[in-house]
Formats: sequence, C-alpha cells, structure tokens
Amino acid sequence: MQEQHLYEYAVIRVVPRVEREEFINVGIIMFSKKAKYLKAECAVDEKRLNLLCADCDIDQIRDNLNALEKITRGHHDGGPIAALEIPERFRWLTAVRSSVIQTSRPHPGLSADLEATFERLLTDMVK
Repeated sequence: MQEQHLYEYAVIRVVPRVEREEFINVGIIMFSKKAKYLKAECAVDEKRLNLLCADCDIDQIRDNLNALEKITRGHHDGGPIAALEIPERFRWLTAVRSSVIQTSRPHPGLSADLEATFERLLTDMVK
C-alpha cells in the first residue's frame, strides 16, 4: 500500500474589483509538510478575465502571479518571503487579504501521488 500524504491546497483567484467580490480561478497552490512539497501554478484566461473586467491591468496581474510562483519555489528573486521555510511560505501565500490576487481558504486532503493530485486540482478548478 502506498503512503498517503496529508496535503492542503488553495485556489488562487483574481478579484478585479474587490468590492464586488467576483473572481476567476487562475491557479492552485498545494502544500504537504511531511513531503516537503510546495507547488503553485497559474493559468490566466484573458478572455474570461476581460469579460469580468474590461479595464483590468492583465500585465500587472501576470507580474503578481509570477511573483507568487517565485515565492512558492523559494526563488532568490522572490524577495524575503521566498527565503522562509515551506510551511511559512504557504501560510503567508494563503493568508486572507483584500487585494486583486487572493486565495481560497486552504482545504485538506490525502494523496499517494501529490503531483497527480495537483494536476487534477488544476484541471478541475482552473482549466
């Protein structure tokens, strides 16, 4: 029997007009403490985003999502947050905030294959 890993994931969202609370799912961030796993991937559907907000700054949104992915990977260009330990980075990235880039509350699960689970979540929730 394969080992099951406890994981948490959150959906990354773009909320172009925070006061309206409308959003589009654009990515997934997933974390497993025991497996020392942290991964995020974003895919922005510009047509859908433009339908929700015709005047949003897509270049700025992409820059912010790229920064989120750098922090997740612990990339040296990700700033001081990217230097934190994996659990601290996940908690910082999924903290409740009122900005254009937000995440859902984290949701738990069990998986024998974290990569396959990540891909399934990304397909089901974003693509």
